[in-house]
Amino acid sequence: MGAYGLNRLPTAGKKGPWLRFILQFHNLLIYVLLAAAVASALLGEWVDFGVILGVVIVNALISFIQEGKAEKALDSIRDMLSNSANVIRGGKSRSIPADQLVPGDIVLLESGDKVPADIRLTESKNLRHEEAALTGESVPTEKNTESRAADASLGDRKCMAYSGTLVVSGRGRGIVVATGAKTELGKINAMLASVESMQTPLLRQIADFARTLTYFILGLSAITFLFGWLLRGDDIAFLFMAVVGMAVAAIPEGLPAIITITLAIGVQRMAARKAIIRKLPTVETLGSVSRICSDKTGTLTRNEMMVTDIYLSSGRYEVEGSGYEPEGGLRRDGETVEADAALRQIATAGVLCNDSRLLQKDGVWMVEGDPTEGALLPLAIKLGLDLETLRSAQPRRDSIPFESEHRFMATLHEGGDGAVFYVKGAPEKILQ
Repeated sequence: MGAYGLNRLPTAGKKGPWLRFILQFHNLLIYVLLAAAVASALLGEWVDFGVILGVVIVNALISFIQEGKAEKALDSIRDMLSNSANVIRGGKSRSIPADQLVPGDIVLLESGDKVPADIRLTESKNLRHEEAALTGESVPTEKNTESRAADASLGDRKCMAYSGTLVVSGRGRGIVVATGAKTELGKINAMLASVESMQTPLLRQIADFARTLTYFILGLSAITFLFGWLLRGDDIAFLFMAVVGMAVAAIPEGLPAIITITLAIGVQRMAARKAIIRKLPTVETLGSVSRICSDKTGTLTRNEMMVTDIYLSSGRYEVEGSGYEPEGGLRRDGETVEADAALRQIATAGVLCNDSRLLQKDGVWMVEGDPTEGALLPLAIKLGLDLETLRSAQPRRDSIPFESEHRFMATLHEGGDGAVFYVKGAPEKILQ
């Protein structure tokens, strides 16, 4: 392990909190306001001094807090790594902490596992992985052991299992070929850490405005001072204090506060939609975007599926709700209806002939496993069924996993009246 290090994503060097706070003052308009605060203090205008200084500090605090939240959110990519791994060492299968993996380890993968490192598959049985985080593909990828060209795209490397992806079905075995920063997930982490900071159009406009305003105030102050001294013969000390007072009055100390508060409101609205804004001025830049080009549908979708319609011989039913949240009802011909025996039987088959799990984490409903299978679980709850009660009443005894060759899945259960057989898949394959 000493030659490879721990199987962890490296933490990029970060600025300390004090340095990050001080950098919030690195703005020409802020410099002008600080100069105005000093001038107000010299004039004995302590109310103006307190107001200007308060505006500057509040502006810095809001930006500092938002930047800290964004940094914390970006660090969540490390949560994609698995905590443990099943490996074969010394000829025996054992579970070890995932950060102890090294290239050459043999790892066993099963349905529901999170892949702990980049692995070259040597065995695959109905193995499918959810790789949306890396490829943007919303449909699980079927894996095999066939070699691919070295320059094949990430999504075409069917013989590889990548760190941070999820095994949605099947089982497999493979050899670790990359850990930590050398994994594909590690490369993404490195790219995020090395993003160069660019000045947004809003910041450029503010800087230009601050320079123009500064030059104007200095020029007007100089003209006023020379006019009073050379043409009127006024006292120099009196002129100096008058010019300083005029300069302070000309500075728009409320502008930074208005800009910061407006941008902070935008950031909060974006955060409610799960969009991470690292710098406040970025909100304005994002708001100027008129077109977003994407190479595939899975890149911008939530990778969630939902049952919206059920078709029976008796007619069509509409299912209400959103995503995996088990909230909603059933409608037919525009009217709310209750689930009948046929609908409950369909939902029962969808729950028992299923390898996915529905769970709630931090108030958010999500699915572990195939999104298509996962969509059947909240449907059953909407129709009034209890998942655990169903599984306890009819425990699974055997199953035929889904395979691309036969395109269906079947399970055998122990029922109250004997064995019960459930199957789901392509209709033309089931009826053959």
